[in-house]
Amino acid sequence: MGELGNATNVAGDDSRAEQPGRQKESVGGKDELPPPPLSASDVKDDDLGEVEQRIAAAGEAKYNRLSWKQLTLLLIVDAVALGALSIPHAFATLGMIAGVVCCVGIGLIAVYTSWIIGKVKLAFPSVQHYGDAGGLLLGRFGYELFSAVFVIQLIFVVGSHCLTGTIAFANITESSVCSLVFGIVSMIILFLLSIPSSFADITFLGYIDFVSILGAIGITMIATGIQSSNAPGGLSAVPWSAYPKEDVTFTEAYVAIGDIVFAYSFAACQFSFMGEMHTPEDYTKSIWVLGSIEILIYTLTGAIIYAFVGPTVESPALLSAGTTVSRIAFGVALPVIFISGSINCIVVGRLVHARVYKNSVIRYINTARGWMTWILFVAVITLIAWVIAEAIPFFTDLLSIISALFTSGFSFYLPPIMWLFLLCKGKWYSRENLPFAIINFLVFLMGLAVLVCGLYSSIDDIRNTYRIGRVRSPFSCAQT
Repeated sequence: MGELGNATNVAGDDSRAEQPGRQKESVGGKDELPPPPLSASDVKDDDLGEVEQRIAAAGEAKYNRLSWKQLTLLLIVDAVALGALSIPHAFATLGMIAGVVCCVGIGLIAVYTSWIIGKVKLAFPSVQHYGDAGGLLLGRFGYELFSAVFVIQLIFVVGSHCLTGTIAFANITESSVCSLVFGIVSMIILFLLSIPSSFADITFLGYIDFVSILGAIGITMIATGIQSSNAPGGLSAVPWSAYPKEDVTFTEAYVAIGDIVFAYSFAACQFSFMGEMHTPEDYTKSIWVLGSIEILIYTLTGAIIYAFVGPTVESPALLSAGTTVSRIAFGVALPVIFISGSINCIVVGRLVHARVYKNSVIRYINTARGWMTWILFVAVITLIAWVIAEAIPFFTDLLSIISALFTSGFSFYLPPIMWLFLLCKGKWYSRENLPFAIINFLVFLMGLAVLVCGLYSSIDDIRNTYRIGRVRSPFSCAQT
């Protein structure tokens, strides 16, 4: 969309109609109209100067380097964060059996919907982000709606990482310094990590991110296991249960399931990541590797830590490892907090920057002006995310509402719709399509359930928070 040279060059068009207000010129004794000025969208690649052609060629090469292994790392960075350490608390609510079933089942569903998204990208290579998919479904209105929702969701995610960084710094330092200071430090770190504009340039951070989250999980597992072993009765005395806890409320049950659902919500950025792949057909390797890693990490983390701690496990679980160990675990987890947040910032920045400069070589971000505008865009995005996170008293619950509204669609109920209208060939009830139609219908219903139940639970939790007086003041020094 918006590529240079998409429009017809009007320089040699003899069929121009005379336009009001334009003066005639005498050329060779004949009255002729002067050619109208060319806009950027009217310029073909052949009309670009030599310098601009080199810039465009270098830009195309810059954003066409991603392998399936690098895509896997990006998806891991985007998907596996501190949310993994909320899974044991979900197990404490759901019980061991339901917890394992949800981790494995929802993980397989997430892989399936991600597979559909990849198929849409292959069928429509011009799709660069979820907004373009909205355009395929609903035209210009769908493009604008999906793009706006996509940007809003990711800005809120960046804000959540900024807030998580604030909490991590406060726990690590145990300082009396106002948390706003840690919030500003977190914002600056997110900004600096978001400066690279190409996903291929930041994939090396994926290794650091992955080691970081595995380290935090491993420290938490070892610490809680040692604590339980040294307690009276040892591990056999831990009162974990195979079944849901007694008198569990609907809100508690859904919040637990929602923690697992949103831990698998990695599909929203997949269009953006695949746009840089040199061999997009290899995406299936990435999603299966990612899905297997996520299912393994989430299931083992939830089951083992819940078995070590029991129903009193906190969220995130590293808070159950003791004061000193939790400070160490937070320190180890700092890279994953900021690297995962920066990925979302880059995705938003790329979308907005490419839209503003869609008819200019500035969009390639390989010139002085391109870098200046890119850095400005990233700075504004991180600043907005920080302001939102600090200004809204119930930001965490609002983030849950945003996730229920938007993530449920991007990851679950919209892929089945895309299959029906963009991928399905022939009647949906034909012999070859019916099995997929049934699966997609069930996934669609699941997505709607996440939407409705998530909204209800989040709003109910906000009411409870206000009722017990746990709402913080905007831009306060108190942690959330």
